[in-house]
Amino acid sequence: MGEVEFATVEEESGVQLSVRVYRPGEDVTETKNVTLVLVHQYTVLGGCQGLMKGMANLLASKGYIVVTFDQRGAGRSTGRATFTGSAEVNDVVAVCRWAIENVPTNSIILVGSSAGAPIAGSAVDSIEEIKGYVGLGYPFGAMASVLFGRHYKVVLQSPKPKLFVMGTRDGFTSVKQLEGKLKTAAGRAEKRLVAGAGHFEMEGPRYDEEMVGYITEFAESLDESS
Repeated sequence: MGEVEFATVEEESGVQLSVRVYRPGEDVTETKNVTLVLVHQYTVLGGCQGLMKGMANLLASKGYIVVTFDQRGAGRSTGRATFTGSAEVNDVVAVCRWAIENVPTNSIILVGSSAGAPIAGSAVDSIEEIKGYVGLGYPFGAMASVLFGRHYKVVLQSPKPKLFVMGTRDGFTSVKQLEGKLKTAAGRAEKRLVAGAGHFEMEGPRYDEEMVGYITEFAESLDESS
């Protein structure tokens, strides 16, 4: 098991964000040169960084430095969650800026899960050091668009490489809806479909290993192309 560090990051409005940094253990021979920042699920429905712990530990065991954090209003962070995730984008930017200085790193991949996916996607072009994006269960469907539609344009029009992973039985977004959105995307935009998985099911620990496989495959492909 690797080392976990705890920190507090202040977002520019004064919100205090609780952060954890997972570093590879001594048994890991090579530390990768990219840092993964994981953005958790919808705070309004109980999302917090603790839900990302399984993936964070697995990724650290594969040589990645991983940063997780509680968005405003979640876990030990102060402030109040928003329904649309608009203010939470600032939390992602603040944590990434902190990571650049304190991990330190000059290469970040953002990984957002469920409602964390549109929030992370809206931050992707805010910082040069963010090199790519992974959305796990991105809610593109009609009902979800009422809350998160404002985020779609930023990530889809970003020239940065992006990967979308979705269960074929996702209750918020159909495969057809995902494919329709990706046709409008700029730059490299790929999908991976998890056969038979529902939206909340894919967030569970049973799928951590598979999600980590997609994330590391994507990270390695960016490393090879740089």
